[in-house]
Amino acid sequence: MNSIELGKRIKEARIARKMTQSELVGDFITRNMLSRIESGNACPSVKTLEYLANRLELPPGSLMDNMDEAPQMDGKDYETLIICKRKYVEKSYSEASELAKQLIDSDFSDEGSAILAKCFMNMAKTAADKGDNSNAAKYAKSAMEFSDDGIYKSREISMEAMLLLKELADKN
Repeated sequence: MNSIELGKRIKEARIARKMTQSELVGDFITRNMLSRIESGNACPSVKTLEYLANRLELPPGSLMDNMDEAPQMDGKDYETLIICKRKYVEKSYSEASELAKQLIDSDFSDEGSAILAKCFMNMAKTAADKGDNSNAAKYAKSAMEFSDDGIYKSREISMEAMLLLKELADKN
């Protein structure tokens, strides 16, 4: 699926829910950005896809089914980004993080960093839940590192990682 098909899916879901573009975006993104996404002229971030799916009352992965079919005309990095997003939505955080690492020195470096931050935070929580404090701390530190990179900096992930590190330290 390419960005035009993804945009078409989002638009069809919005219309099926009888929502205007403004109602769908709320104050998360601009209506103009949604218009660009729906027309296939912009590729939404993972966070934006999660938000839109939630607002449309759809499972997060439903907007990205068949993303392995990313268009070759848009280049290898674009294809990697699309597959990486799908893996993230499927909660395959290890696979998504490996793909995101490939994006770091590309045109999609900002997206790669944002996905890595989210993947590492989820991996840290999973490790902590399993009592694997060493890996939990390692992943939380990586989440903090990548949450401060690029235009998608996430103070929320950084704070969440710090709190997890504090909890882990308090257990020792």
